[in-house]
Amino acid sequence: MLKGLFSFRDRYRILHQTWFAFFLTFVCWFNFAPFATTIGKELQLAPEQVKTLGICNLALTIPARLIIGMLLDRFGPRITYSILLIFAAVPCFATALSQDFNQLVISRLLMGIVGSGFVVGIRMVAEWFTPKEMGSAQGIYGGWGNFGAFGAEFALPLIAVAASFMTGGASNWRFAIALTGIIAAIYGVIYYNTVQDTPSGKVYKKPKKNGALEVTSIKSFWAMIISNFGLIFALGLLAWRLEQKNIHFLTLSQMYLVWFVLAGLFAYQTYKAYQVNKELLIGKKTYPLAQRYQFGQVALLEFTYVTNFGSELAVVSMLPAFFEKTFGLEHVVAAMIAATYPFLNLISRPSGGLISDKFGSRKWTMTVISAGIGVSYLMAHFINSNWPIPLAIAVTMLAAYFAQAGCGATYGIVPLIKKEATGQIAGNVGAYGNFGGVVYLTIYSLTNPSTLFTTMGIAAMVCAFMCGFFLKEPKGSFAGASEAESPETSTQSQLKSEA
Repeated sequence: MLKGLFSFRDRYRILHQTWFAFFLTFVCWFNFAPFATTIGKELQLAPEQVKTLGICNLALTIPARLIIGMLLDRFGPRITYSILLIFAAVPCFATALSQDFNQLVISRLLMGIVGSGFVVGIRMVAEWFTPKEMGSAQGIYGGWGNFGAFGAEFALPLIAVAASFMTGGASNWRFAIALTGIIAAIYGVIYYNTVQDTPSGKVYKKPKKNGALEVTSIKSFWAMIISNFGLIFALGLLAWRLEQKNIHFLTLSQMYLVWFVLAGLFAYQTYKAYQVNKELLIGKKTYPLAQRYQFGQVALLEFTYVTNFGSELAVVSMLPAFFEKTFGLEHVVAAMIAATYPFLNLISRPSGGLISDKFGSRKWTMTVISAGIGVSYLMAHFINSNWPIPLAIAVTMLAAYFAQAGCGATYGIVPLIKKEATGQIAGNVGAYGNFGGVVYLTIYSLTNPSTLFTTMGIAAMVCAFMCGFFLKEPKGSFAGASEAESPETSTQSQLKSEA
């Protein structure tokens, strides 16, 4: 596969166009972080309010990834990604035009929807590459797409400074943020007109039932319900945070109202899950062994994504301000240094997928990488103003490598669980990445960076233990052909695509 990586034909063209779509959604999603302190000063926001905006940025991505996953499985990635890219212009302009904290909360909540774009490309890439290449292909998609966080951290402050002539010399953050939305919307139109969902002759598999994930055992059904509650809990936690002193976006009665609505949403989710799986639950349907999968494995992958992508979201959101305050740096310099964390995505996430492909065991790859995440964050706990800046950067780069490689390893497994439900499974796992981000940033908003790093390190060590004892190797992990293809068809199509 790596030999054809620099080709822009057939499946490689789809891969490159799709990771660039993901790249742009991440530039938009993280376009607030480089300007957090600048916006805080200009709009006279309290430090707690600035931290809370980082949580808002992640919140709606939780339900959005579930909804996008269902829409994706039904309508295909081409239409879904295109609409999402065009929509990105709305929260970008809303942020750029915001004049107070309340307007920023609304705009960043809407921006969370854009963060769900990652799920779409998982299905697109899975349609074009075989299981034995899945880790590498998904790693390239995820790594180069996640590089958008670096693009936001590094390039947007430069654009803001270059456009400062419009604001009398002040950093023009409004122009920089609005520009990201314009570019994303234009590319959404281009993407729609230049890609297709599957290779010619391959049928796009859709779930037989829509509205909830179809499971294959009663035990898996209850595991799914518990998983859904965890995501509702994260949104309830955000509502609680928005009611706290120095925030006051919600009153106490409004917070209770939000909790009531969330309880209703959970009840509705449970009802839809029952409808989709009713025949299984009442004993009218059993699944052949070949069609079964354990939701417990999905839940374990959700936990791995909490510890790798959840921690990445938290660190990317707080790292510019952390370097600025810890070492007394200018915000542009701090943002560029902090950009070393997402920068490594270009290498680390693909390497996680590649190691998963080549090591011969996706389970033990995940276990070792999770342990690496834990150790590196526990090291970051000790960073303070007495450290040399290069050493602080080195430790954060080490943490970045393991966290991002873990993302690649996780999504080297996700598409292999149940092909026709890949969108929904990827949405569930991806949503838990945001669950982790919300929980970690809430902890950060209430404590300090040292406590945050410690919490993330301990969680990753627990995850490594769980993977070592309970994660199972997916069936057909290293097959040379997809389920829908015979080996002969797969060989012919691969030769054709690489010709």
